Amino acid sequence: MNIQQIRNATLVLTYANQVFLIDPFLGEKGSLPPFDHTPNTHRNPLVDLPVDVSTLLDPDAVFVTHLHADHFDDAAKQLLPKAVPLYAQNATDVSVIQEAGFTDVQSFDQGVTLRDVKVYRTNGQHGVGEIGQRMGHVSGLVFTHPDEPTLYIAGDTIWCDDVDSAIDTYAPDVIVVNSGAAQFLTGEPITMSERDLLAVHKAAAEATIVVSHLEAVNHCLLRRDMIADFLAANHLSAHFLIPDDGETLSF
Repeated sequence: MNIQQIRNATLVLTYANQVFLIDPFLGEKGSLPPFDHTPNTHRNPLVDLPVDVSTLLDPDAVFVTHLHADHFDDAAKQLLPKAVPLYAQNATDVSVIQEAGFTDVQSFDQGVTLRDVKVYRTNGQHGVGEIGQRMGHVSGLVFTHPDEPTLYIAGDTIWCDDVDSAIDTYAPDVIVVNSGAAQFLTGEPITMSERDLLAVHKAAAEATIVVSHLEAVNHCLLRRDMIADFLAANHLSAHFLIPDDGETLSF
């Protein structure tokens, strides 16, 4: 299994000889406005793609965990082949993606099988209170195969019972978490903070945790160096990987 960190939550997963593109956020640096009601007004994405976008456009399948612009942007809608197999979290998202012209769109709500790879949907909580409700429905993904590590991509979620349940159910070997502690001017973070990372490790002490969703959108204030310092101070660095954009991790 290879996981290439592209940018934000965008990953290229090579798994059992198939290539899956996760949450394609493909626009040029600064092509989107900043998220509103956040501590700065930097345009998104904050950084360029680390690879030529053309290398991302021929996967075996695309998975979109939810439809926020930093997970499936207009550039992805324009650049990806309209016939690419594309999987969305529910029927509502399927309809929206079909309206963009994609012709092979299905829901992964009940799980899917791609050759001998099984993919399951997990729940998440994209924040708490009114902000969490406004963020809407989000999902994670679990990939399994007899000859590969079990991979849990938690998606845009904080630590919550849904994440705990997914770890308990699937016992993943590798967990990708979306961090950055994305937040607005009021309320709690809507993606994982240092505290949430610690909770994931406590629930999955044997798993390798990959920290993604960093330094690419204006409301993510928790940086790679801050996370690395926190992990080192808590003697947890050996359990986590914090890939740079463009870096490939092999398992």
